[in-house]
Amino acid sequence: MAIDVKKHKKKVLDQKPSINLVPFIDILFTIMIFLVVTSNFSATDVQTDDSDVADDATGKPNVTDVSGDAQYYVMPVANLHKVTVNGVDRSDTIAGSAVGVLGKVIDQGQVTIKPGEIEITTPAGVSPDEAVQRPEV
Repeated sequence: MAIDVKKHKKKVLDQKPSINLVPFIDILFTIMIFLVVTSNFSATDVQTDDSDVADDATGKPNVTDVSGDAQYYVMPVANLHKVTVNGVDRSDTIAGSAVGVLGKVIDQGQVTIKPGEIEITTPAGVSPDEAVQRPEV
């Protein structure tokens, strides 16, 4: 009994590959059922603290109450190249694309951050020199 290699090769090459989808779908459903059963869909109870909400409803947090007792806070801005305080250019206080801003200015003043620029309006009694400092990098 001789093996006809040419006939077998032609038979193999003429066959089109077929993918049986039934086992594939069974495996997908099994994985999906496993994920649904092991997942935790319970809602979490989130306790909010009244100190997280700003008193004047401006949307900005009271940094000195929340972040500690530091006098100045570092405000990093990507590609920071200009800092203006009450119309006075204070770009000399930039170090490493960041500037140190007085906590009182953040709480009571207005800080506007634009791409590469910070504009600050200080509260009464705070000078532009006192409002921002060069952070130590």
